[in-house]
Amino acid sequence: MDNENLNESIAPVEFGDFDRRSETAITDLALLADRVERLVQLYGQLSEENRELREQTSALQAERDALNEKNEQFRARIDAMVVRLRDLEQNS
Repeated sequence: MDNENLNESIAPVEFGDFDRRSETAITDLALLADRVERLVQLYGQLSEENRELREQTSALQAERDALNEKNEQFRARIDAMVVRLRDLEQNS
């Protein structure tokens, strides 16, 4: 393609086109800024929710550990009672 054909295939640009493009770009930037702001707010909310969930998880794990410890203590007591009962049964 030579320069003459190239120049003929390009449509002339009106200055009004730049104004419309500029308005569109400004509108697009405003929409993008709005989206970014909403994402920042969402990030803040999700971060707070994540922190709260981590705290709840930690508290529940501590509660589970305490309950497991109590369970083991009760199991040991019950085993000791069973041994004593068997001893009493054998001695009678």
